[in-house]
Amino acid sequence: MIPEDLRYTDAHEWVRDLGDGVVRIGITDHAQSQLGDVVFVQLPSAGEEVTAGAAVGEVESTKSVSDIYSPVAGTVAAVNDALDANPELVNSGPYEEGWMFEVRLAGDAQGLPDDLLDAAAYRELTGS
Repeated sequence: MIPEDLRYTDAHEWVRDLGDGVVRIGITDHAQSQLGDVVFVQLPSAGEEVTAGAAVGEVESTKSVSDIYSPVAGTVAAVNDALDANPELVNSGPYEEGWMFEVRLAGDAQGLPDDLLDAAAYRELTGS
């Protein structure tokens, strides 16, 4: 399942434009299925500055530990605190309850960077 209304990175993060220069970020269904059962999520802190392409956290599963990358530059506006007690939300609802953090885009950026993949390109990347 690859939602059409999101944009994607080749590192398997998704980005949803919430409007007003804020985007929501998580990992894709493909990524969570490769990881297996998620047991811990380390997220950036609200107010933290993030750089596009930089590691900002980690997802730990029963199989491995993987970095979470920010697909955009800006300031962390919110984090999904529910993942502290229920990291398995990443597995059960990666595009809904399992979202990870929100970023207020840097400067006067309004909208998503052009280098993000659309659903068709992400499908091609993952072979799904």
